[in-house]
Amino acid sequence: MKIKKLLLSLILSSIFISAYAQQKDALVLYQHGRYRESIQVCEEELQSNPNRIESYVVMCWSLVENKQYAEAEQRATAGLKISPYELRLIEILGEALFYQGKNNAALEQFELYVSNAKENAGRFGKAYYFMGEIYIKLARYQHADISLSTAVKLEPMIDSWWVRLGFAREMAGNYAEAIAAYDEALRLNSSNVDATQGKSRVSAQIR
Repeated sequence: MKIKKLLLSLILSSIFISAYAQQKDALVLYQHGRYRESIQVCEEELQSNPNRIESYVVMCWSLVENKQYAEAEQRATAGLKISPYELRLIEILGEALFYQGKNNAALEQFELYVSNAKENAGRFGKAYYFMGEIYIKLARYQHADISLSTAVKLEPMIDSWWVRLGFAREMAGNYAEAIAAYDEALRLNSSNVDATQGKSRVSAQIR
């Protein structure tokens, strides 16, 4: 009986410790959408170890998701002073710059990231997507087509990316290819209004 009680106590202690550890794990908090808490944990970690790159990375991810773009830029820049070749910080700095409308600076970061990261890196497709969006803003539609085509090749199940690819092709006057992209978006999500409207616009051009 005493052994059973001891085992039960050990199990409950283990569960408690695991739950507490998760509450203090910045990455777990980030993955569960608890961005403010994740940022706070990273702050505490950096107070103990100002050179902890993992804390900078997770903090910047959380700051961007929490729409604190200027602070994310500052933190990523600080982290890169410690570790200049940390690709995760390079990519998230690109995102922070993008959301602030700093398109050319953002493009530089994304190009640096895709030139050095492996194709199976977690944000490889996303980086190409952002590059495509920047090229659309700069009215460089052929470049946008190339970037977004790469993005959907890497992550083919995101209907909104196919819509943007269709739009880039539409703006470039590549109507047949634009319809193909809009069709794929609709195959993935038949209620995508932007894809429906885009296909309708292009169809009117080629009648």
